[in-house]
Amino acid sequence: MPTLPWTVPNIPPSDTEVHVFASRFETRTLWGALKFLAGTPAVWRQVRRSPGVYGATLKAKPLKRTFWTLSAWESKDALHAFVRADAHGPASRGLAPQMKDSAFTTWQASSDDLPLPWSEALRRLP
Repeated sequence: MPTLPWTVPNIPPSDTEVHVFASRFETRTLWGALKFLAGTPAVWRQVRRSPGVYGATLKAKPLKRTFWTLSAWESKDALHAFVRADAHGPASRGLAPQMKDSAFTTWQASSDDLPLPWSEALRRLP
């Protein structure tokens, strides 16, 4: 799966502070990576209709069993609502036993800097 392009479900106001979230997931097995991929379309549909999301992208290296996400949100609350709702909540709980390692980071950025470059997310992730 190639990198999904930066998707903009909601256009942020100009010169507004946004909450940025980046993650890295590594599955224990190739089967876990396939399960991750199988859940991606439903979660991506959820991203596209979530209130408060200003942009999101996904990078996948399934044969290396590693996936990265990068997104920008109106607030921490908007991100947390997304994480608990619809497809994402059950998908993340269902994949938990498949995970070998994961890392998360957040920071603030200006809406004028969107879309965010992958290099910035990768630099900030441990």
